[in-house]
Amino acid sequence: MPELARTLPASWYCSQPLYQLERKAVFLKSWYLLGPVTRFLVVNERVSYEIAQKDIHVYRISKTSEFPGPGDLRVVNADNDTELPSYVTPTGLLFAALSQSAPSFHEFFPNLEPLLSTVDFTRRPYRRSIKYEGNFNWKTMVDGYQECLHCQYTHPSFSIYYPPTFYTVYNHENFSQHIADPKKPNDGLFLYFFPNCTLNVYGGGMSSFRVCPTETPGVTRMEFDYYHISDGDKFEDYFRFVRQVAIEDFELCEKAQANLERGVYGEGILNPEKESGVAYYQERVFDLVSEQYEEDKKIEILDHDRKTTESSVGLVVETSA
Repeated sequence: MPELARTLPASWYCSQPLYQLERKAVFLKSWYLLGPVTRFLVVNERVSYEIAQKDIHVYRISKTSEFPGPGDLRVVNADNDTELPSYVTPTGLLFAALSQSAPSFHEFFPNLEPLLSTVDFTRRPYRRSIKYEGNFNWKTMVDGYQECLHCQYTHPSFSIYYPPTFYTVYNHENFSQHIADPKKPNDGLFLYFFPNCTLNVYGGGMSSFRVCPTETPGVTRMEFDYYHISDGDKFEDYFRFVRQVAIEDFELCEKAQANLERGVYGEGILNPEKESGVAYYQERVFDLVSEQYEEDKKIEILDHDRKTTESSVGLVVETSA
């Protein structure tokens, strides 16, 4: 019998030093969904983002067509206006990285574009954004998104449309696809982008959220963007529905984080079928953080050896003199 996947220890949800390792190992080397090009229609109008304490701006620099293309958008470091890596998909989604140390878009998300090609993202105009902080670690929210064992009990309205009985998660390199019913694979598009972005497209609406860690491990800022083919009552009905689901998740995450910090929960076993999405992303976090830790340790040893050598050389020089 194969060994079952275990969760990350509770300490990983509460530790400041571990978050600093995550920031270097995960966040500064990843790509992020910033939104459909319909979010950036006005030339020179800056849209601000902050991910893992890195401030970035996005703005349209030219208008060659109704919607911005690859050469029409610029993503920059907010501190010095230097350009950051960015990519616009053929169907109109903008992704960006926080530093030049990140791999290319296609290296980070191989085989993603065929899946995105099923949706024309320019057909859903931007409607609204909201953001607020919650008392939970960023991974606490991703844990909840990456499984749906809790959906039937905490999301009764969502479960009416998407029963969790057949819910399946397919994990790919740095992204996961959620399918409510394998017999209806085209009934909506639900994606998780490692490490902290989501995209949910169904009916006439589309939403995305970013789970943004703050400097405090137990506090996370949630950022939501909403799009819809219709405005007025149709959009407001959709907005109320998706906000209800988001509020239910928010309350669940705050309770889970409180248990993690009180020591009620340490670590456990993940269901190999129903929690494969959690196992996948947590393993990615663990591997990247472990690699960063070993890399930092080597640098620390080399730095110590260099200082020791310099000190010895200085002592020899002084003695000789």
